[in-house]
Amino acid sequence: MHDGMTLADAELKKRLKILEQEHRDLDMAIEALHSAGSFDQLQILRMKKRKLMLRDQIRHLEDQILPDIIA
Repeated sequence: MHDGMTLADAELKKRLKILEQEHRDLDMAIEALHSAGSFDQLQILRMKKRKLMLRDQIRHLEDQILPDIIA
């Protein structure tokens, strides 16, 4: 890889993009259900829970990709 990026970094960034897309897709799906007046609260709750898990995974990957900067 170039610019000091290792294969592992490239894989992490690829995985990060996939998770970010899934997070956006879930956000749009939840909004669509709300807009359609869906009363399937269990489905919406499951989607929101999945979205939170994705957010945690995204933050974990970002922490692995971006080293901590000591001020």
